[in-house]
Amino acid sequence: MNILIKSILVAITLMGFTAGPALAHFGMIIPSSPMVMKDEAKSIKIEALFWHPMERKGMNLAKPKAFGVAAQGKMIDLLSSLKERKVNQNAIWETDYKITRPGVYCFFMEPQPYWEPAEDHYIVHYTKTYVAALGEDEGWDKPVGLRTDIVPVSRPFGLYTGNVFQGVVMLNGQPVPEAKEEVEFYNQDGKVKAPNDYMVTQSIKADKNGVFTYSAPRAGWWGFSAVSTDDKKIPYQGNPKNVEIAAVIWVKFIDMK
Repeated sequence: MNILIKSILVAITLMGFTAGPALAHFGMIIPSSPMVMKDEAKSIKIEALFWHPMERKGMNLAKPKAFGVAAQGKMIDLLSSLKERKVNQNAIWETDYKITRPGVYCFFMEPQPYWEPAEDHYIVHYTKTYVAALGEDEGWDKPVGLRTDIVPVSRPFGLYTGNVFQGVVMLNGQPVPEAKEEVEFYNQDGKVKAPNDYMVTQSIKADKNGVFTYSAPRAGWWGFSAVSTDDKKIPYQGNPKNVEIAAVIWVKFIDMK
């Protein structure tokens, strides 16, 4: 065996040992605050992103197919209010929303399908987060009608660091037994450094009723993503491709002082 072939084989072997887990994609909806109190400003800023949250690496988010808020039994379309902003040449979307009455507000997004060439499929992340306002805390445990959804079992706001968060993974209105979830911290200020690639995205599994459980070790925003494969395909350059659909929820944990 000549030296060139030996070198190639060694390189391939080293690549096999050094390759780490792939970075997870997360649809994201991040409000400026998950709770609005009576003595605080009643206007909140909402950001919509498609991101690798722990590694702070962005992807371009086309204007969503649907964006709105569910509150007081109504679905309110906010798509026209979104404004584009560039972060490291990637598009994110923002809007300001004024709270006018007590309630629990569930902000949600259905993005346009995102083509991921590295994985040879499309990605659609049905994403949501909750904002509680002016003392009201009812209605957070109800589905909002997304194709795939994580319905909270634990109240998705007012969480201390270390509290357990539970949710039910739903697909087409039914629980998904033993659904797998990816969990990731939103490293907003870049101060957190994972010791290795395995620690960037954590993985958990739901029980036979579709219920998962997680205890956050650090204050901040945490995302939970339950991935499924759609039963429909989307053509890409004339060839039908699989579609990864995910139910994503973001919740914030706060340190007790």
